[in-house]
Amino acid sequence: MIKKFVLIALIMGFVSSCVSPKVYKDLEDKYTALKKENRSLADENKRLQETRTMLQNDLNALVKNYDEALAENSKMKNELAALRSSYDNLSNSYDALEKNSSAAIAENAKKNRELLAQLEAKEQALAAENQRLEKLKKELEARSNRVEELEGLIAAKDAAMSKLKDAISRALTDFEGKGLTIEQRDGKVYVSMENKLLFSSGSWAVGSEGRKAVQQLGNVLADNPEIAILIEGHTDNVPYSGNSTLSGNWDLSTKRATAIVNILQENSRINPENLTAAGRGEHSPVASNATSTGKAKNRRIEVILTPKLDEIAKLLNDI
Repeated sequence: MIKKFVLIALIMGFVSSCVSPKVYKDLEDKYTALKKENRSLADENKRLQETRTMLQNDLNALVKNYDEALAENSKMKNELAALRSSYDNLSNSYDALEKNSSAAIAENAKKNRELLAQLEAKEQALAAENQRLEKLKKELEARSNRVEELEGLIAAKDAAMSKLKDAISRALTDFEGKGLTIEQRDGKVYVSMENKLLFSSGSWAVGSEGRKAVQQLGNVLADNPEIAILIEGHTDNVPYSGNSTLSGNWDLSTKRATAIVNILQENSRINPENLTAAGRGEHSPVASNATSTGKAKNRRIEVILTPKLDEIAKLLNDI
């Protein structure tokens, strides 16, 4: 689906005639699908966190069962020791009574047999409890290992994204103070470039300095093939009044996002399947459009980098 969307965006970039309502509607539908896919990724990340919490709760329950089993084991050992002591006492009494009374001996023998039967039953119960305790211990260890593995994968993804953010910051250090911001949140890295760095007013042609910034960003992304790359175009709320071939801000933002994708595609090491272009128009501002400063911040390209979660999903399926 991403290939088809990029192909449509490329064709639109070369068509100089007016965009028909049908084409615009197709772009809008495709963006909606992309937005749904992005939301699905966020939901998946939330589901992973909830699964992690559920596994931790299961682990706590197993620990509680394990502690209770240990207490029961200790109790049974004490009862066994008491029975052994009673048995020894009865054995001694039996030796003494044997000399004086056959009737007393018979009674003592009966009690002795009963006590031996109780002792055997307790030993069997203790053996069964030890087996149950060992089973609980192994299950506890298995759950702990799965939780640790899941936590390790999540931590590794976060560390990889932090490393990616640092690499992008180093690569784009020459553009600091020129409308460029880089931040990491919700497990993703956001690279925001204001239009003053990339485009002239009303244009979707990338300037030389902007092209250099995008190319340097592309060099870093090429070294990270397991990252999904979403390029979003944004405008302020001033209605577009330039080239008549555009239908408005949404169309302009889409063409600008596609222009960035085209530059990234010039890097043969970037997998086109990882790239997605989307136009948001004026509908996702980061500042108030009441001031010129706010409008400048809203006129931007956002490159949203998301780690692929295939390994984590496989681990969850195995659980």
